[in-house]
Amino acid sequence: MSPRPYTLGKRQAATDETRQRIVTAARELLAAADSPAAFSVDAVARQANVSRMTVYYQYTSKAGLLEAIFDDLAARAGIAERLATAFRTPDGVTALDGVIAAFAQFWTPDRIVLRRLHGLAALDPEIEQGKRARDERRRQALRVVLGRLNAETGRPAADAVEEAVAVLQMLTSFETFDALAGTDRDPEEMAPTVRRLARVALGLPD
Repeated sequence: MSPRPYTLGKRQAATDETRQRIVTAARELLAAADSPAAFSVDAVARQANVSRMTVYYQYTSKAGLLEAIFDDLAARAGIAERLATAFRTPDGVTALDGVIAAFAQFWTPDRIVLRRLHGLAALDPEIEQGKRARDERRRQALRVVLGRLNAETGRPAADAVEEAVAVLQMLTSFETFDALAGTDRDPEEMAPTVRRLARVALGLPD
């Protein structure tokens, strides 16, 4: 006889709760840690009040856990919904503005955590591989927007699209927003500056 549906539902709910507790603990530790190197699976397990093996069972590796943290940040910031809204706009320039605003908002609420996630990526090739995959998804979104701009305005020229993608990839990165914001502003406040830089780079009117 197969398990009753409500039993399976309870097990799934318990698993989901454990996974969320682990991710929350990891995010809190990243926000509080003195350096990325101080972050460890053992510390996360203690913070979440679970065993070390439970963390590995749920996320396979430290890199898998960090990917889950990033996914959690993205979900809480609503980045997918913000990008979908930008892509539904009627013209490419407005879509570009929407994409820039979406990432400006994404990079703001958990700035310290994002800094440390990027720091860990610089230390660990497996974590860096995940970062490169996320960066490539952002590049693909930018290619869609630039394709619309090329069709509507002729800018960038078809043979310059990849160069323009690279420039916009740099402009919309966490590192750019973090550096522009400095210590006394939020990354979200820098969206108008990044929009102006993007338009200059693409030869669009401000």
